[in-house]
Amino acid sequence: MIYVCRKEHFNAAHKLWNPNWSEQKNKEVFGPCANINWHGHNFELIVTVKGKPDADTGFVVDLKQLSNVIREHVIDKVDHKNLNMDVDFMAGKMASCENLIMEFWKILEPKVHQITPHGGLYKLTLYETPRNFVEYFGE
Repeated sequence: MIYVCRKEHFNAAHKLWNPNWSEQKNKEVFGPCANINWHGHNFELIVTVKGKPDADTGFVVDLKQLSNVIREHVIDKVDHKNLNMDVDFMAGKMASCENLIMEFWKILEPKVHQITPHGGLYKLTLYETPRNFVEYFGE
């Protein structure tokens, strides 16, 4: 099996805040991420596709097509946005990286399947900072 990766970048703001908790509890649990005026990150999204190379092209996936899918269906919706307020698929959800990556999977999995005839989406990796990231395998 071959694993092909595409990295995309976006900037976004968010706030971690549970409306059922007091301001004090939110600050205790989320620290500076509960900043009332939001905070931002330079995110990196790595999309990993697995499959067998096509006999005619030698590709598991056409990386130009993969980039277009990621940009159109995810990056354009989150780049320079407030994840809590501007992103429809995050409405009513805690804007954590864990929830964000699961929503990305729901969006990308069927789209990637369409452009990967001998494989599909394997893993998403989302870097919030250079040292903090989450991975999701669609489970």
